[in-house]
Amino acid sequence: MKNVIQEMLRESAGVKTALADSLAGEIATFARWMTETYRHGGKVILFGNGGSLCDCLHIAEELVGRYKEERKALPAIALAEPTLLTAIGNDFGFEAVFTRQIEAWVKPGDLVVGLTTSGNSPNVRAGLQLARDMGARAVALTGVAGAHMSEVADLVLCVPSTNTPRIQECHITIGHIVCEIAEKELGMVPGGSVHV
Repeated sequence: MKNVIQEMLRESAGVKTALADSLAGEIATFARWMTETYRHGGKVILFGNGGSLCDCLHIAEELVGRYKEERKALPAIALAEPTLLTAIGNDFGFEAVFTRQIEAWVKPGDLVVGLTTSGNSPNVRAGLQLARDMGARAVALTGVAGAHMSEVADLVLCVPSTNTPRIQECHITIGHIVCEIAEKELGMVPGGSVHV
C-alpha cells in the first residue's frame, strides 16, 4: 500500500510540474483577468459538475471570505444552489442548469469560469458560450482532452493529464494561485480597504 501511495503522490507532483512548465502564462492571464474584473467592479462566477462544482465552491469561498489576507470581500458566486439546480433541471433540462443562472447573474465585464475535467460537459460548454455572448470573459479549466473548449471560451487551461483526480487537484491549485495573485495585485490591506 505504501508503494501505491508514493506512486499517486509522485504522479500528482509530476502533473503539477508539467503544469508549471506548460501553463504558467495562461494562469498569469487568468489572474490578470480576475484582477481587472475586480478593479472594474465586476464579479467572478464559477460552475461545473460534481467534484468540479465543489472546487467552484472552494474558490468562491476564498474570494468572498479570504485567501490569506484580511481584506474586503470580493464578489464571487458558485452556481451551486440546490433548489436552483433541481428546479432548472426539472423545468428546462440538465443542460440549462448553468445557462439559466448565467442569464440571471452575468453582466458585461464579469469573469465566468467553467470547470470540466473532460471538456465534454454540455452544460458547461453552453454556460461559457452564453457568458461570452453576454459580454463576460469566459475561462475554461479542463484536462488535456479539452482543448476544443476554445470554441466557447476566451481562455482555456488544459491540465496536462487524462486522470480526473490529478486534473481536479491542479484545478484547485490554479484557483489558489489566482486568488493569491489577485489579493496581492489589488493591494489588499488589513482593515478591509482595497487600493485599485
